[in-house]
Amino acid sequence: MNRISKLFQPMVIIPKGAVVKKQEVSSKSHRLMTELGLIKPATNGTFYLLPLMQRSVEKLVAIVDAHMNLVDAQKVTLPILTSGELWKKSGRLTGGINREIMTTVDRHENLQVLSPTNEESITSLMASLSPISYKQLPLRFYQIGTKFRDEMKPRFGLIRTKEFIMKDMYTFDGNETNALDTYHEICHIYERMLKHLGLTSFTKVAGDSGLMGGNLSHEYHLPATVGDDRLMSCQKCGHAANLEMILEEKRNKCPKCDSESIKITEGIEVAHTFLLGDKYSKPLKATYLQEHGLTEPLVMGCFGVGITRLVAAAIEVLSTDTDIRWPRRLAPFTVCLIPPKSGSKEDKSGGNSLAEELYVKISKLPGLENDTVLDDRNHLTIGKRLLLAKRMGYPFVIVAGSKVTETPPLLELHHVETGKCLELTPSDIISEVRKHLE
Repeated sequence: MNRISKLFQPMVIIPKGAVVKKQEVSSKSHRLMTELGLIKPATNGTFYLLPLMQRSVEKLVAIVDAHMNLVDAQKVTLPILTSGELWKKSGRLTGGINREIMTTVDRHENLQVLSPTNEESITSLMASLSPISYKQLPLRFYQIGTKFRDEMKPRFGLIRTKEFIMKDMYTFDGNETNALDTYHEICHIYERMLKHLGLTSFTKVAGDSGLMGGNLSHEYHLPATVGDDRLMSCQKCGHAANLEMILEEKRNKCPKCDSESIKITEGIEVAHTFLLGDKYSKPLKATYLQEHGLTEPLVMGCFGVGITRLVAAAIEVLSTDTDIRWPRRLAPFTVCLIPPKSGSKEDKSGGNSLAEELYVKISKLPGLENDTVLDDRNHLTIGKRLLLAKRMGYPFVIVAGSKVTETPPLLELHHVETGKCLELTPSDIISEVRKHLE
């Protein structure tokens, strides 16, 4: 049984009227996650993910895994340390474009890159097996792990950090046509995944290939005023792009249809896709054997989702100034049960036993195994625990209040997302929760 009294959740109590330093509260999500004991700063740009945040991250990882399975992607783990020589061969350690790349030197004076992304590493793997047969294509590999980037100005909590968790995927096809088909297929699954999370307000825009390279790129943004990116969308033709891709003198018009009916918004980038072509496979000699016996460079794509950034961005977009609101599928717990205060008449009438029995039954519902928590801090009033549960944003909060003494007993079911409260019997509560899970 998950009990709040056993959870490590070091909440920050800020005295009323206290002045908080601006750099400590750079965004709403940063402040809420810190105050409610989900994260704690470690160094500038790095954070401890505490148990409740870890639960949310693991839920997102499971959702990503499920969607990657839909496109036959195979999960791997690539080295975090990548040879600097590979990065030199790909051209990403020359020309002054390595300012955000963290490096280290081993005892033999070999340069190693703390990978912000792993194009060189995965391509080197494929090159070591080259030439592979055309019969093995397409190949799709992904991993979920820690990445590093030497951000000049880390800010907004988990939204822009030096160390973060990312899902990165690499695809290999035999020609540009097939690679483009793969690209569109993965883009579709990204859109499907964001909708599955309930983040339907996302915007897909044409993006800058930048350091990654390639000739086609798209970014996925959640709308937020703290976003680093400004986005242009044409109200006439529907074209959307990151404003940094548009020349300064042309920002008053759509670059596609020349319409002046454009809208400028701000967003947080949570995913990015690239069609890379042979940018990496050619210099690193990753090839495949064609049906007629000749070898050709593999055609690549890469696809990233910021795991920790996506959780934080969702909180930034959905929350109020005082309360966290989650995409329901990412809430640390879906259901929170609050039994009566110890020694109260509701307690003496069996309210605590009723709450624990209901906990067991709810935990047997499909999808709610290990996803319900009991606020057993019975020394606190129901009102205080309810307030804290709403601040945490648990989607369903069930309270064994004053009416548990009636026949039949009634409990309160709070739909935190809508603010509605229903008084129901235990069996009706189970039915109501089940209905909303379908």
